[in-house]
Amino acid sequence: MKTLYLLVPLAPLAGAILAGFFSSILGRAGAHTVTSIGVAISFILSVLIFQDVQAGHVFNGAVYTWMESGGLKLEVGFLIDQLTVLMMLVVTFVSLMVHIYTIGYMAHDEENWPSGSKAGTNSYQRFFSYISLFTFSMLMLVMSNNFVQLFFGWEAVGLVSYLLIGFWSVRETAIYANLKAFLVNRVGDFGFLLGIGLVAAYAGSLDYAQVFAKRNELAALTEVVTGWPLITAICICLFIGAMGKSAQFPLHVWLPDSMEGPTPISALIHAATMVTAGIFMVSRMSPLFELSDTALSFVIVIGAITTLSMALIAIVQTDVKRVVAYSTLSQLGYMTMALGASAYSVAIFHLMTHAFFKAVLFLGAGSVIIAMHHEQDMRKMGGLRKYMPITYATMLIGAIANAGLPPFAGFFSKDSIIEAVHLAQVPGAHFAYYCALAAVFVGGLYSFRLIFFTFHGEERFRHGHDDHGHGHDAAHDAHDDHGHHGPVEPHESPKVVTLPLILLAIPAIASGWLIGTILYGNWFGNAITIAGVHKGMATMAEEFHGIFGMMAHGVTTLPFWLALSGAATAWYLYIARPDLPAVIKQKLAFPAMILEEKYGFDRFNDWFFAGGARLIGRGLWKGGDQMLIDGVMVNGSAGAVGWISGLVRLFQTGRIYQYAFWMIFGVFGLMTLWMSRV
Repeated sequence: MKTLYLLVPLAPLAGAILAGFFSSILGRAGAHTVTSIGVAISFILSVLIFQDVQAGHVFNGAVYTWMESGGLKLEVGFLIDQLTVLMMLVVTFVSLMVHIYTIGYMAHDEENWPSGSKAGTNSYQRFFSYISLFTFSMLMLVMSNNFVQLFFGWEAVGLVSYLLIGFWSVRETAIYANLKAFLVNRVGDFGFLLGIGLVAAYAGSLDYAQVFAKRNELAALTEVVTGWPLITAICICLFIGAMGKSAQFPLHVWLPDSMEGPTPISALIHAATMVTAGIFMVSRMSPLFELSDTALSFVIVIGAITTLSMALIAIVQTDVKRVVAYSTLSQLGYMTMALGASAYSVAIFHLMTHAFFKAVLFLGAGSVIIAMHHEQDMRKMGGLRKYMPITYATMLIGAIANAGLPPFAGFFSKDSIIEAVHLAQVPGAHFAYYCALAAVFVGGLYSFRLIFFTFHGEERFRHGHDDHGHGHDAAHDAHDDHGHHGPVEPHESPKVVTLPLILLAIPAIASGWLIGTILYGNWFGNAITIAGVHKGMATMAEEFHGIFGMMAHGVTTLPFWLALSGAATAWYLYIARPDLPAVIKQKLAFPAMILEEKYGFDRFNDWFFAGGARLIGRGLWKGGDQMLIDGVMVNGSAGAVGWISGLVRLFQTGRIYQYAFWMIFGVFGLMTLWMSRV
């Protein structure tokens, strides 16, 4: 089986290498074929390994020892258990759908590059190489059995996301977005690295099993510098890393700007890879987090703030991809709240259901963008359902699941999170519960606003580009050079685009029906640890009476009616009374401005960090480069040599009588010195 384990990540890596280094030989068809086959092999093997784990076979071992120093081993190793195989299935299936979808979406990528651009050469093959490499990186992360390999996968997905977000490198906004993602993630990764360092220093090992075996010893220790309980310091540092990768407040600012990349990578980043890495990591570290209520409290409060604040921003967005992006932020907040409530299995369950319905929403948004000739502003859409029936149906499924309405997948996972938070006993749980309830209403509103605004109502795309041209934000303006500047005639996307939508819509409906097995059937076994004092999941298991019982009970609860009210509000505002949103925005100008400015985080970061960096850079340039290096070290040394040379020239004249004079003068000086000593 070890060979099969190795083939799972190596198959996408092989595809990435072939498409990247032999792009000219393979051509377009060859590049998308080898990468898609590589990911397909990985998915099939993941299914086989899933069946093997179900049969009770778990693996934990090293496959390669990279280095050993002072008893600390740095290894490549795999931990194949229930948590791992679930992540493997989600990552490989969604990635395979994205690969297939990309064949259609990127078919005319040359239009996005200036004529004769070197960067645009073989861009199609390069994109497939990148997304396949992204899949490899995520698989290495989820399959790791030690912190070294975890950190490798962690940084690899960050690096490849940098390449993908800035893929259209001729756009300044894309370059800004990938740099922003890279820098913000470095902030989180600094905390992550500190956490790993503390583990290595105090546990003496980086192997999961050995560290978890010493968790009670670690819990009894105190961190020397801060005086904090060691286990709390480790968990908070590790979670800071998760805040960066999973885009939690206030390290969320990079994720909406990642929309500058092509839509397939938006789906891959938001649905199954990268942003879910933090959720997976905290779940894997549950034996440590369960020993620190302080860390759990910190986690649940951060998740609550993220859930509600990001959902509110989604209701004022007009870019179809950015609505879905802020939805992702809110849903990640739900997962984080579940982690803080010690409901790790619920967080992973929502990660799984969210991967399917969010991939549908993103890929559906890309299908709309294709039909609208690369237009992304919903104010220029409307009435698209009759032109794009498959895209409409699948996006409607995704929206219903995202809103958390039964019997779709999102209902079962989101409702379980709200219940787990309600039962949690850690400080901040009550605050998180009310934030979650408020976000349910807002989630129903923005989900159906997206559907009604895009697919229903007046066909606004027939009015041309300028009728609604006011009020664009800077991010949307970036797309104008590729947008359509006149009336368009939308059409359904080709089958290579709609097929992945249909295949993803099926689990977006039905994956939630596995709740009994995954949450209450002891599916995760020893892969997840919950302390005895945290009884929320046990209470939920006692109250669970099957999916039909859960749905019957769910329609009588507050979250269901809040979600339904949000959907009804969206219908009233965008179908029954489409004139009202403008009136409401005018009446609530100040709150609307705050939301449109995204609470000012981007402006503050640009002023404080970017502006401060520019100020420091200017100071280093003036004082360090110009004055010290150029003025003193370079020009100063040259000037000193010139001055000394000028002085020496006074003595080196080439005249023999002057040399004789200086020789006599020198002898006279030496004799004077000798006589004075005598």
